[in-house]
Amino acid sequence: MMILVTGGAGYIGAVTVRTLLDKGFAVRVLDKLLFGDSPLDEVRNQVDLVQGDICTLDDSVLEDISAVVHLAGLSNDPTAEFNPEANRRMNSLATQSLAEACKRKGIRRFIFASSCSIYDHGLMAEDVIQDENSPVQPMAAYALSKFAAEQALLELTDDQFQPTILRQGTVYGWSPRMRYDLVVNTFVKSAYETGRLTVHCGGEMWRPLVDVTDVANCYLACLEADLKLVGGQIFNVSHKNYRILELAHWVKKALHGLRDVEIDVQYGSQQARSYRVNTRKIETVLGFRPVVTVEESARSMAQKINAGISADFNNPRYYNIRWLELLVEIQEHLRRIGSIF
Repeated sequence: MMILVTGGAGYIGAVTVRTLLDKGFAVRVLDKLLFGDSPLDEVRNQVDLVQGDICTLDDSVLEDISAVVHLAGLSNDPTAEFNPEANRRMNSLATQSLAEACKRKGIRRFIFASSCSIYDHGLMAEDVIQDENSPVQPMAAYALSKFAAEQALLELTDDQFQPTILRQGTVYGWSPRMRYDLVVNTFVKSAYETGRLTVHCGGEMWRPLVDVTDVANCYLACLEADLKLVGGQIFNVSHKNYRILELAHWVKKALHGLRDVEIDVQYGSQQARSYRVNTRKIETVLGFRPVVTVEESARSMAQKINAGISADFNNPRYYNIRWLELLVEIQEHLRRIGSIF
């Protein structure tokens, strides 16, 4: 059984590919390789790597594919706001086009990485725990694009095409394509850079969070489940809802003995994202429950940093928006000067 993982060289994708290989699946990766192919170095001879753009999909990439795990696209608010049209094209339109291609090819099983950020109504909104049936009114460009993709997938759903939509909490943990622009990972990085964790808005904001290895295992659970259970379904995926101030204290605890940390709490503007989710549905239907805690994950990251792994915090590749801004700047410069040699 061959699985297509779009965005398989990315932060979540690089972990997912290894998880699927460990379970005996054949894997094809479709990735534009904006961040390079080094995250797949250790498994390069075990995967079929196709460099390509999901916005200009060639149906041939779906040959011999039994299921798709769709992760490709812009993956946070800053990158979405940097180029809203590209965000819409990559996250919404390309998802619909890929799903239509799968339907033409008779590929029924399609797992889509959506986001719990579609539940966000802001810190000053009513504080409620939301489930998959809660009404949503996404505000930010990223959340809007994910929700539009969800709607397109549900409209395509029938006996021949059975997508599974996973609304993921904010992800944390180490990956071969490391990111330090995710809240837990940022806290760990800041602990090493400055010894201080800065929390805004009093740290009152809520976030559902989940470790990257748990996310990969969730995809695996959905691939192995009876399609009658997961087809055409939406599931929230989170280990726990955390207040940001609580999160900072967990990271501080995790780094005890490895790094001295102080927490700075700032107050002021209440314009911040905040949302909590209920995960009872996936626990009941699939028996799936994330197991990697923030403390365990943060300590594991710290141990890798201490070993010199992903320790060059100034590397722009570890920050999605910084890397995209740099690539655009280089692209414009090359357009002006022509060939380097």
